[in-house]
Amino acid sequence: MPRVSRKQADLNREIIVDAATRLFRERGLHGISVVDVMAAAGLTHGGFYGHFESKEALAREASERAFKEVGTRWRERVATTDDKAAARRALIEPYLSVNSRDNPGESCPVVAFAGDMCHESAGSGLREPFMAGLNRLLDSFAKLMDSQDSAENRQQALVQYSLMVGALTLARATRGEALSDEILEAARSFLTTEKPGSPPQPEDSA
Repeated sequence: MPRVSRKQADLNREIIVDAATRLFRERGLHGISVVDVMAAAGLTHGGFYGHFESKEALAREASERAFKEVGTRWRERVATTDDKAAARRALIEPYLSVNSRDNPGESCPVVAFAGDMCHESAGSGLREPFMAGLNRLLDSFAKLMDSQDSAENRQQALVQYSLMVGALTLARATRGEALSDEILEAARSFLTTEKPGSPPQPEDSA
C-alpha cells in the first residue's frame, strides 16, 4: 500500500480534529471512542495513532480548537458595534437560541465539557485547555460590561455567563418540553432587557 503524502497526512489530521471537535461537543470528552472519531472523519481506525499518541491528546487539541472557534465567533459578533449593551445582546441572543440548543456540535464548549471537568483532577491534561478557554471567554465578556471598575465588570461577567451556561444546559436537558423554550426565553429576556451589566444608578437626593 503506497505511503500517504505529507500534504495528505496533514489534511487527514485536520479532518480528524474537526470531526473530534464536533463529536466531543455533542457527547462530551469521554462520550466517544477513537473508532467513533475516525468513522466520522471517514478514515480507518488504524490510522489514528499515526497522528495522535492517545485519545486524550486528541481531546485536548479538539478542546483548544472548540474554544478558539467560539472566541473568533464572539469577536466577529461584537465587531460591528461600539455600544456595549448591543454587543452583549449580539452574544447573548444567539447563545440562548433554539439553534444553539439544538446544535451542540457547533455550540458552547463550556456547556459541553463542564460535566467532564467535574471528574478531572487539577493536573489533568484536559483541564488546562478548558480553564484557559473559559478564562478567555470571561475576559472578553467582562470588557462588554458598563462599569468603570474592572472588578465589578469581572463579577458581572461571571454572573451573566454562569446564567447563560446554566440556562443552555437546562434547555438541552428539557428539550422537547415547553419548559425548554421557557428557560431560553426567560434567561435571554432577563439578560438583555434588565441590563444586569449596568452599574447601579445613584439615588435621588432627598
